[in-house]
Amino acid sequence: MTAEVDQVRSKRLFGSVVTFVAGVALLASCSSDGGVAGTAKPADAAPAEIAFAPADGTKDVSVLEPVKITVTDGTLTGATVTNPAGEEVAGELAGDKLSWSTTELLGYGKTYTYRATATNAAGRETTLEGSFATVAPASTPRATINPIDDVTVGVGMPISIKFPEGPVEDKAAVEKALKVETSTPVEGSWAWLNDQQVDWRPKEYWPANTEVDVTAKLYGVNLGGGAYGKSDLTTSFTIGRNQVVKVHTPDHKMEVYRDGKLYMSFPASNGKDADPNLNTPNGTVIVMAKEKVGNFSNPRYGYTDVEKLWAVRISNHGEFIHENEENRANIGKANTSHGCINLFEADAKKYFDSALIGDPVEITGSKADFPTTSDVFDWLIPWDQWKSMSALS
Repeated sequence: MTAEVDQVRSKRLFGSVVTFVAGVALLASCSSDGGVAGTAKPADAAPAEIAFAPADGTKDVSVLEPVKITVTDGTLTGATVTNPAGEEVAGELAGDKLSWSTTELLGYGKTYTYRATATNAAGRETTLEGSFATVAPASTPRATINPIDDVTVGVGMPISIKFPEGPVEDKAAVEKALKVETSTPVEGSWAWLNDQQVDWRPKEYWPANTEVDVTAKLYGVNLGGGAYGKSDLTTSFTIGRNQVVKVHTPDHKMEVYRDGKLYMSFPASNGKDADPNLNTPNGTVIVMAKEKVGNFSNPRYGYTDVEKLWAVRISNHGEFIHENEENRANIGKANTSHGCINLFEADAKKYFDSALIGDPVEITGSKADFPTTSDVFDWLIPWDQWKSMSALS
């Protein structure tokens, strides 16, 4: 009997132990530590991985290339790019905190350092550092742009960008960096007049009163031959009223048209008809400069330091519109000048006061044509040929 009782007691005690252990296990499975059977704990999360672009140690990086820091399996908590002077480059963190990019341009020939930190889902921090070097140009030639800011010019005015310090090898790269915006739609094209000059002109004369904005994003552009653009250029200007001068040399007169209608007409004496070297040549040129008193010299024909009033330059080939009272007897009657358009003084003053830089001057009827050696010969080139002179055509 005693043995049977002990056996029963042992079974009851074992059952109680099993029940207790099961209860402990149940409590453990419902505890507040958040653990769930079969899932990874935050402490087991993958570390954040940081990447730099350009990569650490990269050389000859473009100064136009934004630096970008990205993270996977985490979020960025800090990012800096520092120049050699210890100054931080401006940058911006994306809204999702997965990337950061610089917002200012880099400098030529500099070594930059970068540093970034990121945390993973468990809050564990990762840090990465590195450096890269930007391209060091052999030269950084300057450029110029014309018209300058805030001027009003005539309807024949081209936009001109020049590189006075040397030729451009990669013309296409330069042309891609140029932009012309107008207040009214205008068809036009860039054309390379030589290795150091690219001009933009409309197919037809500019519409009157057009507002024009030009941007030349040349900084960082590889011009070829180790040269890179020195700086960006911009200009904003206005096209004035439509005024065009027309001269048919056998008629001995100069007519001025406004908006396609005859505005003024003056008796004139043009270049000598018999000598092509002294003709007022055929072609469309523009008003290039205005001088109240112009100084004229042509030793080949025996005169120097001759001064004439109300001188309007229309080419660097030597042609002007100006007064010449000494030739009064021939004005309106015969062509006796050495290529200039001679007017009476009162008429020359009236025209001078009406003229804008960039006004077209159309000349016909002569034996000779304007050579394409003047500073401004854009309108002497037919439109189809002009378009073919683009590096992007």
